[in-house]
Amino acid sequence: MLSAKLLEILVCPVCKAQLKTKNKELICYKCKLAYSIDEDIPVMLIDQARRIDDEQE
Repeated sequence: MLSAKLLEILVCPVCKAQLKTKNKELICYKCKLAYSIDEDIPVMLIDQARRIDDEQE
């Protein structure tokens, strides 16, 4: 689990919006991208992000 302090400072690498955690992913609802969390390490690479076009907040 990511610490609360880390979640406070992590932002979307595309638009710099705050991220939300959901199902072992960090979600940017503004860009509609999901960044995976692998063994408690966020993978913040834009080319590895997943599109979330149909998901709701």
